[in-house]
Amino acid sequence: MKNRLPALLLTLLIASSVAAQNRRGSDLSIPNVDRKDVICFALYTVHDDTLKLTAQLYPLDDEDSRVARLEIEKDGNWVEVARTEVIEEGWTAPFRVEKWDDTKACQYRVRHGDQAMYAGTIRKNPKDKDEIVVAGFTGNSIRPAHGGDISRQDIIDNIKRVDADILFFSGDQVYDHKRHYAAWLKFGKDFGEIIKDRPTICLPDDHDVGQPNLWGESGKISTLPGAADGGYSQPGEYVREVERAQTSHLPDPVDPHRISQDIEVYFTNLNWGDIDFAILEDRKFKTGPAGRVPKQGPRPDHIRNPQYDPASVDVEGAILLGERQLKFLESWSQDWQNAKMKVALSQTIFCGGAHIHGNANGRLHADMDSNGWPQTGRNRALRKLRKGFAFHVAGDQHLATIFQHGIDEHRDSIWSFCVPSIANLYLRWWMPLEAGANRENETPEYTGDHLDGFANKVTNFAAANPEKKPAGNVLNTRAAGYGIVRINTSSREITMECWPRNVDITGDDAQQYPGWPRTISQVDNYSPPSWGRMKEYQFDYVDPVIQLIDNDTDEILYTVRAKGTSFTPHAPLDREFTIKAGKDRPDSVIASDAKAKK
Repeated sequence: MKNRLPALLLTLLIASSVAAQNRRGSDLSIPNVDRKDVICFALYTVHDDTLKLTAQLYPLDDEDSRVARLEIEKDGNWVEVARTEVIEEGWTAPFRVEKWDDTKACQYRVRHGDQAMYAGTIRKNPKDKDEIVVAGFTGNSIRPAHGGDISRQDIIDNIKRVDADILFFSGDQVYDHKRHYAAWLKFGKDFGEIIKDRPTICLPDDHDVGQPNLWGESGKISTLPGAADGGYSQPGEYVREVERAQTSHLPDPVDPHRISQDIEVYFTNLNWGDIDFAILEDRKFKTGPAGRVPKQGPRPDHIRNPQYDPASVDVEGAILLGERQLKFLESWSQDWQNAKMKVALSQTIFCGGAHIHGNANGRLHADMDSNGWPQTGRNRALRKLRKGFAFHVAGDQHLATIFQHGIDEHRDSIWSFCVPSIANLYLRWWMPLEAGANRENETPEYTGDHLDGFANKVTNFAAANPEKKPAGNVLNTRAAGYGIVRINTSSREITMECWPRNVDITGDDAQQYPGWPRTISQVDNYSPPSWGRMKEYQFDYVDPVIQLIDNDTDEILYTVRAKGTSFTPHAPLDREFTIKAGKDRPDSVIASDAKAKK
């Protein structure tokens, strides 16, 4: 048989010794498949009347065609709608079909050569549904010691039972630092049964691109073990191949200019079911801490000194999202065309979401791999997100949590749901030393108002802490699982569910992790306790877009699509605001000196 691997992948595969494979406890050999089975799986999204679909192929032989075709069923016949060249570095086939009709479901199949075929369904846009179901995943460890070798069939079955409308994999789909292609094929074999029929968002995180942590710092080359100096440990070619496999099916990036090492960007938005999802890259532009902040522990990114001054690490020039993404969020928060609610998707949450790392004795005061650092960048991101009342879903922490974030006061910003790991590689606990303030009745002491290790204001409502001595690879003692978010565009409510593995979530006796489910309203994402309310405004049309502008600063406080034909704005006290409104954009002034009262 002729060699099927591109030179880069072949080199990386050879570099991974048999001993290393045994140590990882996983078989990532690339199978030799029949030519009829050469298409492994496919991912797609539909946005702005454009279908983007990426088919993932097994390696092709030298004599195999490098052309793949996309066909759809129309009036009982199969019609070719696109064809594309297969990209050998990673064996992907990216398709694009414009003027896509998303008002009806459509059967599709990807073809290669005379034999190979892979079929699925392009769903219709579920605008007619009141409830959109989002399934969220992170941390797909495949190591047996963490339960990673256990079948994913329980997940597949449950996603089918709830008939999720959209899938979100927030990062670490791949847990191998040299063999992304081989591990990605395994990911596709494990999850392809649900991916082929649903819009899917994948965000490659640190382990996907081949390193333990990631501060991308706009594409620089990292030279330190652990990459805390910022940048990428693997060559730019490797990173590009990873991102092409995982993100080339996403809607077009809003700002496509590449970063160093010719690495592309993918931050964008996806409108599905009248929900506007912001897809963020919270690792790619982030500054590395090594050499920039005072070292407070054995590692440059770990702070073990509880007496340190948090302000000392919030150094000038440290970046989190970066100006390009902040500009995008400013525009996104104001654009409510075809949108009733807004959701932000990123790799991790905007705080230090854990106190104990690795084992029950591994207390860590603060972790700069979290989005709690840098604090100024964290606050800038939250200020943008709350302007659109965005709910936030993320992963990475290996620990499921619900937080409401605060900037100037507790609970003055957005809510976040960090979903649990599919198989929990590295354990973490949310376990503050002091009880939280303003806790709800009969809730654990770790809930309530706290400061994280960077002195960021956070309010915890739930944490799926693992057992202190987890029972080996028993997944549920390691707090493994996944999240379900039910977004009701009619009631404007958001329900978070956190499910253990190997549970029929539709069963009468099914139990979620303690603290879930929890339901919040859309306006909870920006409703500071110190604010007051204005008078009620009536409209002669349904669901107006409302915008408040501070008269002193001309800053837009927020923009939101109201529910029904009335809206009562809330705002800070002792300030005057201009209120604008309109059917799809706030283009008419309805008040120029509005004030809120307690």
